[in-house]
Formats: sequence, C-alpha cells, structure tokens
Amino acid sequence: MSTKFKGLVIAMLFTVLLAACSGNSGGSTAATSTGSSTADSGTPKDGGSLIIGVAADPVILNPLYAGDRVSLTIDQALYAPLFQVNNGKKTFYLAESLEPSADQLTYTLKLKKNLTWHDGQKLTADDVVFTINSILDEKQNSFLRAGFIINNKPVQVSKVDDLTVAFKLPQVSPAFEASLVQVSPIPKHIFEGETDLEKSSKNNNPVGSGPFKFKEYKTGEYVTLDRFDQYFGGKPHLDRVTYRIAKDANAANLALQNGEINVQYLDPRDVATIQATGNFDIQSYSEGRLAYLLFNEKSDTGVLAKKEVRQAIGYALNRQELIQTAYTSDQYADPAHSFETPDGLYQTNDVPTYDNDVEKAKQILAQQGISNLKLRMIVQSGNKVQEAVSLYVQQKLKEIGVDVELQNMDSTAFGQKFVDGKATDYELALSGYIMGYDPDAYRILFATGSSSNYTHYSNPQVDKLFEQGSGEGDTTKRAEIYKQLQTIIAEDAPIYPIAYTKTIVAISKNYGGLDQAVLKPVVIFEDLSKIYQKQ
Repeated sequence: MSTKFKGLVIAMLFTVLLAACSGNSGGSTAATSTGSSTADSGTPKDGGSLIIGVAADPVILNPLYAGDRVSLTIDQALYAPLFQVNNGKKTFYLAESLEPSADQLTYTLKLKKNLTWHDGQKLTADDVVFTINSILDEKQNSFLRAGFIINNKPVQVSKVDDLTVAFKLPQVSPAFEASLVQVSPIPKHIFEGETDLEKSSKNNNPVGSGPFKFKEYKTGEYVTLDRFDQYFGGKPHLDRVTYRIAKDANAANLALQNGEINVQYLDPRDVATIQATGNFDIQSYSEGRLAYLLFNEKSDTGVLAKKEVRQAIGYALNRQELIQTAYTSDQYADPAHSFETPDGLYQTNDVPTYDNDVEKAKQILAQQGISNLKLRMIVQSGNKVQEAVSLYVQQKLKEIGVDVELQNMDSTAFGQKFVDGKATDYELALSGYIMGYDPDAYRILFATGSSSNYTHYSNPQVDKLFEQGSGEGDTTKRAEIYKQLQTIIAEDAPIYPIAYTKTIVAISKNYGGLDQAVLKPVVIFEDLSKIYQKQ
C-alpha cells in the first residue's frame, strides 16, 4: 500500500501504511461489534461536530504523497477519490464510470457533471490528467508512480473532453484498476508550475474536493475541517470535523472517556475499560494489515545486510508469544509468515519461516563469526504495542547474546525516522502496512530502490518477478509468479512477519450514519459526509 504504504501505504502507521487500496478484492471487510450498537438509529440531522483522535501530526496533506495513517485519514475527508472498491464492488465518487476496451489496453473514465473544488473552481478531466502526469513525473517523486509503470513503460493519459479521460496501457495489466483506485485528484489550477509538489507551500492550505474543506492546523494539537456545502455527494450532515492529535495512548483514552474525543483506535488492552463505560460502539475489523519487525540492511553497522543474521534473529523470536505480547490474544491477530496479507490475490502462508529455535539462532551467529552483537531499535513512545514488543525483542535477543538498545521517540519523530531512506542509526523497528488486494502493490516495498523499500532489500530475481507479475494476463501463471515471490522473500527475511492484525475502533453512540459512512481500512470512514450527530 508508497509506500504508498505507501506506500501504502503507504505504507507506516506508526506503524507504516502504504497504499490505501483496501481488502477483500479491494475493500473493507465487515466489522464486528464488541458492544451494543445504536449507531444508526434515529433520523439523520444536520449540525454538530465530530472529534477524531489521531496518534501523530499529519506528515503531508497531499494525496500523491500521504503514506502514513494520519495523513491518509485526513486526506480522505479533504480529497475525493475517483472510485472505491468494497468486496469487489465499485463505488463511484468523482468518476461516473470506468470502462475497459475489449483488448483491455484502454480504460475510459467518465467524470460526474458539475464537480467543484473547495475554492469554487470546476473539477474537470484536466485535473485528472494533470494528477496522473504529476505521478508519472519522476522529478515529482510520488510513491504512486510504480503503479502506472507497466513493464518499464508508462501508462499514457489524455483528455477526451472535459468529463472524459483515456488511459492507454503499454500492455495488459491486471493491476491497473488497483493502482487507479488509490488516486485522489489534486487541482491543476493550484499546483501547475510547482517544481516540487511534495514540498510545495500549497500543501499547507490544501484545496480538495471532498466533503470537508481545510480550516486550520495547529502542530501538535489539531487539524480542523469545515463542511463543504457543494460536495457532489450531498451536503454533509456535520458542520465540522476535528482531528485531535493525542500522541500518548493513556491521555487519549482519558479524553475519549471524557467526551473530548468521539472516535479513536483502541489497543486490545483498553477495550474492556472503554466498553465498560457503555458510551461507545466498539468495532473490530480486518484491514488486510501485516504487523512486522523491520530489518534495516543499510544501517551504519551493516550487520543486517547478511540474510543469515536476519534469519538468526527470527529464530530467536516466538511468533505466538509476540502475538500474545502485542495483542493480548489471537482474537485480534493471526500468525503471519508471508509478506502478503490474506485478503490479497494469490496469498499463501505456506512459505519458509524462522521462528522459535534459540539454539539454531546461536548456531547461525557462531557460523557467521558474530559475537557481542549490538542492535538499535527505534520505538514510538506511548504506543503500547511497540513498547511491549520492543521489551520482548530485547529480552529474547539477549538470550542469544545480542544486546538491543531501545531508542524511544514520539510518534512524529518515529515516523520521520522510519521513512528517511538515509537513516542509518538503527537496525530494528516495528511497523505495519496495508497494501490492498493486488500483489503488484508490494513492489514498492521490496523491489530494489523502490520508494518505500525501507529495509533496503535487493534481490534481482525478486525485481524480475515483480515486473513479470504486473503484466501477466494469465491468472494461473500470475499466481505462480506471486507464490514464488512469497517464497523467495520469506527465505531472504528482509522482514520478520508477526501477524495479520485486526483494527479496533471506539465510536461514540452519540453519532449515527456509520453503516452509510462505511468502516474502511486505514482511514476509519470512507465517506464522512454520511455521519450525523444525534440530537
């Protein structure tokens, strides 16, 4: 999922999130309520506000670069997507339709009529073409670019008329729609002529097309958005949405209980406490997310450049113990071996794994002539999962003679360190990503030199297989390519997969419209315009 994851998205959700394209053939999965729900009772009413707790400052309010959970969440309200996919079914937003040609080499996208940006300017095909060309421009350095390069050739985009855009593919690409679903257009009239979109000052006062428009951002405190009355999906019910930055989980939970925050992610350890108040609808749902331990192969010690050392660290750990440590039980996490999540095409967990063999770990280190090894692990302070896992890793590696120094930092500093491709002063980090249903998305994480390859992993065979997979139209052959990729990457161990996790969200029972808003991986709600405050 950029990184996207982002990445992802992205990928980093403080932990990393890349590529916000989401599960079950591209969409969200059904949420399970662990508390009685009255969320959608009553008649929708206008007015009021919603406060959403977030764990960090946004990195950037521009959908071509947002790869962290907070930025993606805010951008979801600011910038409307072309379309979304849930359980294999498209929901069109800015787009009216998307039709492939008979030979699957041309896709025609039709926009809805009378679309406008937050500043009142018309949103047209020119904006879509500008957005895609900006993504394709190597100088603009968008992590989304990899999804529009097929067999080393770019997708060609052109305006047919004010409401119609044509995409011409250099060859058949089953992954194309999964790339396009990640795109939320940016306004040409705002960004045209900017030499560096990512660093542009225009991002400080974003102009989008989503249900809410930018009002104010106060670093370390909040981001506030106001209702956009001309939203094409209908005037939103709420007057305002505020994202309150609460970096400490305990303080955030207290604010939630006091009514200062209305929506917030929960750590499994905190569910019982919040549920006992009787004031929240608590939803748990799969995001198609992998939690993993990252190995930085380019640290200044260079020690993790050897796959044998990475394998030894894996052998020193116990995946089931890690899940218990991080998530309290397997109710919220399933053991992971593959880099690909179960919601994805061709995923298999039947791959090599290095786990729970302390003597084997010691033997490998001895064979490599390594003793008195010291590693540094960056940890997000206030993140209960990271803090618990880091102490576990420190303890387990000590058993094989490896000393782990824990470097605690706040969420913003952690995120900046993690995405800094030049950071060499750490070896280990706990993270996670959500990459969506098409396995081509993972290329940005594991292909040599890719934008979100934070491990700095490099294997020419892997690079070649990713290229083949992205353009293979035969389903059987494509499946074999990605199964082979999962095996090779598991053998090389650039990451230690821990678990496929579930996300838990607490939502105040004072709000309705949740079913219509659709719970969504990474961003919580797909369409905030549908939520209303009960009166």
